[in-house]
Amino acid sequence: MNAFDIIGDIHGQAEELESLLKKLGYYKLNGTYQNKDRKVIFLGDFIDRGNFQKEVIEIVRPMIDKNCAYAVMGNHEYNAICYATHDPDGGFLRKHSDKNFNQHKAFLKAYESNLEEYQELLEWFKKLPLWIDFGSFRVIHACWDDVEINRILKKYKKPVLTDEFLHQSTKKNNWEYQAIEILLKGKEVSLPNGESFFDKDGNERTEMRVSWWSQEVSTYRDMFLGPEDTRKLISNQKIKEDCLVGYNKEEPPVFFGHYWMNGQPAVLATNIACVDWSVAKKKGKLVAYSWLGEKILQDKNFSYVERND
Repeated sequence: MNAFDIIGDIHGQAEELESLLKKLGYYKLNGTYQNKDRKVIFLGDFIDRGNFQKEVIEIVRPMIDKNCAYAVMGNHEYNAICYATHDPDGGFLRKHSDKNFNQHKAFLKAYESNLEEYQELLEWFKKLPLWIDFGSFRVIHACWDDVEINRILKKYKKPVLTDEFLHQSTKKNNWEYQAIEILLKGKEVSLPNGESFFDKDGNERTEMRVSWWSQEVSTYRDMFLGPEDTRKLISNQKIKEDCLVGYNKEEPPVFFGHYWMNGQPAVLATNIACVDWSVAKKKGKLVAYSWLGEKILQDKNFSYVERND
């Protein structure tokens, strides 16, 4: 059985990525990081936010293409594809608003001198699967939801974005839109009583991310995923039961990123681990979980490097 090092959101932090790979025992051979006894699994979000996005791609893509690593798509790769794809009804699948441009501008700038390379990279992004089920464990960017996964497999057969799937997923009335929202961005619920809060980017939110893996219904405040100072502002009212996805403790271990966790990396349950610990912000960490075949996940298997500011 191979050992796997599962690495969370990178967001253009190339120096931290190289440091983490070296810490995990990977070495460069013919320009590609590798380890004869291990493979990396990247959980997406290679791009946006950081200043070394092209450099990150130049590290991860050879690893994936040469079978030294696996990867799943993150919501930022999905957004980049939609931003560049024309909508048959006019415009683009992702609006070219100021907000969206500001999110993508560092990625666009990195490839502005070579549009052919940019387009080719987007085609490569499209080939990244939305999830991988290895049998003994699973990986996805944000949320493992069997209902949405089975819907995708029933219609599209494979967990990849065909042109039809891509276009259908941008129309809010389609089930494909909901599937992508949940799998790549996580389960969100509307706040009660018209409440709202401002996220890390200063955007007003009337919906909040929830700890979808929970088995028991709790309050909005307890289920809130986000900074502690924001949690205090969230309603203590009991959340609706249909807002949860749930993840049974008998299921195989599942790994995901996306959630900007804080503090010391630790498992969320015996079979649940998030490996996004906010390297995109100052004092954040780029995190890996080294899976060696265990059914019960352990805190000691986390490794990380702190952001080098």
